[in-house]
Amino acid sequence: MRETREILQAAKAAAPVLAAASAETKNAALEAIASRLLSEQDAILSANAEDMARARETLGAVMSDRLLLTPERVAGMAAGIRDAVALPDPVGQVLRRTERPNGLIVEKVAVPLGVIAIIYESRPNVTSDAAALALKAGSAVILRGGKEAFRSNAAIANAIKLGLSDAGLPSDLAGFIEDTSRDSARELMEAEGLIDLLIPRGGAGLIRACMERAKVPCIQTGTGICHIYVDASARQDMALDIIENAKTSRPSVCNAEEVLLVHSAIAAEFLPKLCKRLTADRAAKGLPVVELRLDSRAGAIIPGTAAGERDFDTEFLDYILAVGVVDSVEDAIAHIGRHSTGHSEAILTEDDGAAARFTQAVDSAAVYVNASTRFTDGGEFGLGCEMGISTQKLHARGPMGLEELTSYKYIVRGNGQTR
Repeated sequence: MRETREILQAAKAAAPVLAAASAETKNAALEAIASRLLSEQDAILSANAEDMARARETLGAVMSDRLLLTPERVAGMAAGIRDAVALPDPVGQVLRRTERPNGLIVEKVAVPLGVIAIIYESRPNVTSDAAALALKAGSAVILRGGKEAFRSNAAIANAIKLGLSDAGLPSDLAGFIEDTSRDSARELMEAEGLIDLLIPRGGAGLIRACMERAKVPCIQTGTGICHIYVDASARQDMALDIIENAKTSRPSVCNAEEVLLVHSAIAAEFLPKLCKRLTADRAAKGLPVVELRLDSRAGAIIPGTAAGERDFDTEFLDYILAVGVVDSVEDAIAHIGRHSTGHSEAILTEDDGAAARFTQAVDSAAVYVNASTRFTDGGEFGLGCEMGISTQKLHARGPMGLEELTSYKYIVRGNGQTR
């Protein structure tokens, strides 16, 4: 097994080659990687089958879905890479140009970060998504997945390395960490001088560990306690469609709804419809039903489980929804302010004034009016695949696409000026 520090050093040494590469060279490499993903599909699916067999002992059905790869999902990974090819190259773009009174020309120019490392859990598609975006943005990438997806990640990383070699670029531009112990994670967090940006993408424990221990620049991502507020004026049929989509289309991801707030003026009418839609109607279709964890006001209207002390502060990642009743859009905003992780929130309303107050006052990375929170995704935002979803405010916020994976420098041109 190759040592983690050796992998980091090799990536650091290779990074200048990519930083100087043209957009055409980078795009050719991504095309080669997409082709390799497809040609290596059998090996990738075989490795994934081994991971799935081991995961059945420890992961439930919902979390296992994050790990599962199919021919369709591999094709989707290749398509995501090709989406990145189609995007404009951010490197070298002049972000601002100023001519000073003394004749100096000051340009702010986008440049690669250098080496981007990502620590992630469960989802092997992150391996190709992260590599594609980092490479397109001109940076080497270090991939450190979790042990539950190790074989899948290794097979995908091998395809990425083969694609880089096919395109005439160093395979060390994509470093794969074989050590899945906490020691390797700690090494990445402490790799000063070798890593320019560390992105943790996983559960709250991983993100907290990185934020507390990292000595390299780190972006907080991912944990999503996402809220939907149903205003008194909401179109109720539309609201039911949005809520079911946000909660059940893929409950194991960070943009799934975890909390529902309903205006008291419509709660007695709307909540029974909600209960039927998410429980009886889904059971009749053979679909997983949603467990409703209700505050005292909601519990007085529909059957369900009484919400516990932490239920409005939990990212369930499962078919569980915390439900509360509020008296106004201001109360909904205040509730979200107390419990949100700053990821994605939505208001369902026909009242433009309520929508304006909500979008202005809710301080999250993505705020929706009459749409599902499940759209908080780089691909859905037109960014290509994403590196992660930042819930902080410095440098990057929301889905992190190509622009968020670059830095900038100032290039100053003169003709003899002195100060």
